[in-house]
Amino acid sequence: MAITREDIITYIGNKYEVSPEYTFTKFPQYCVFRHTKNNKWFALIMNVSKEKIYGKGKDEVDIIDLKVDPELISILKGKKEYLSAYHMNKEHWISVDLTEVRNVNELKNLIDDSFTLTKK
Repeated sequence: MAITREDIITYIGNKYEVSPEYTFTKFPQYCVFRHTKNNKWFALIMNVSKEKIYGKGKDEVDIIDLKVDPELISILKGKKEYLSAYHMNKEHWISVDLTEVRNVNELKNLIDDSFTLTKK
């Protein structure tokens, strides 16, 4: 079961009372989610070409970048939907191709973890 950017926006809004910020003039569909107290990002949703993340393909896909415990990154990257972070520090962040997500609860847990990891 895939998940959409709208599903994620709704989930984050309901759970954390945070709205997406569209801060990139050059990329108007990119949206950032940040903590209200420290302004740190905990999620970034982007639409990027498959070529940029897979090396081939012209279609665009929605991805979300999340902060993850570095020990989890190598485990997660064994699954198709998890990729090296696009546009973020690859040691601490991971990208998730929303079109490939099969376990929505796992993704929600990663969003929650990212929120916690960036809270300090």
